[in-house]
Amino acid sequence: MARLAVIIVTYNSAREIRDCLGALPAAARVTPYEAVVVDNASADGTAAIVRAARPDVRVIEAGGNLGFARANNVGIGATASDLVLLLNPDTVPEPGALDALVAVLDAHAGVAVAGPRIVDRAGRAELSFGPMIGPFAELRQKFLTLGHDRGWPFVSAQVERWARQPGFPDWVSGACLLIRRASLERAGLLDERYFLYTEDVDLCAAVRAQGGLIRFSPEAQVVHVRGASRATAGSAAEQAYRRSQLAFYLKHHPAWAPVLAAYLKVRGRLPDTSKQDR
Repeated sequence: MARLAVIIVTYNSAREIRDCLGALPAAARVTPYEAVVVDNASADGTAAIVRAARPDVRVIEAGGNLGFARANNVGIGATASDLVLLLNPDTVPEPGALDALVAVLDAHAGVAVAGPRIVDRAGRAELSFGPMIGPFAELRQKFLTLGHDRGWPFVSAQVERWARQPGFPDWVSGACLLIRRASLERAGLLDERYFLYTEDVDLCAAVRAQGGLIRFSPEAQVVHVRGASRATAGSAAEQAYRRSQLAFYLKHHPAWAPVLAAYLKVRGRLPDTSKQDR
């Protein structure tokens, strides 16, 4: 039986999925794994492309756009491995990357989640880890991300420095997140209130509440085609992000939720929370 289940949720991912799946054998040379693609009713033939190109990959058709958290839970429930990797379809793990993440969990019994250094195609690091989401942490994260994207020298130098140092942040990105199944099940899997965005931070918070450690592990590296997933959804992604943000604050910072809602209303960005994206 595979020791690792690689769960990839797709939604109109025909352009990226081949490169992602093609990188897995070199990324997990010594770790027995199975790859499962859960397709959220893609309109571009993603599921058919995977079936034709990679008959060794299991494809589960969700029957609709379930969102990231719920679709991942479908894939998790269809597997039985000790370890689970959540992986975005627009990522390309570098050779040995998944083996390196598994080695981190093997070497540190207290570590429940490990995330790699994530870079764009030019090799620039993403700020794919950080402190627990809250009003001030979000401002910090947005400032650093904006400064890094715009090439502000001091900010970019600091982000690159942090992204080369292993550490124990509050969360790592769900674009590539390795977790022990036992910890995942104790956390109740991913919270399906989040259609898209913040489910990774929420999951890491649940793991930390159990006493598990989150490790940022730059010894493993993954290339992320930044923005590809967001581009396929357009303005719907912005609405999904705001809904998830509000849900996160209601769950973790209820006193701040009305403040956030008022701010979004003033800015004209308050989403319709009565419906989900499709």
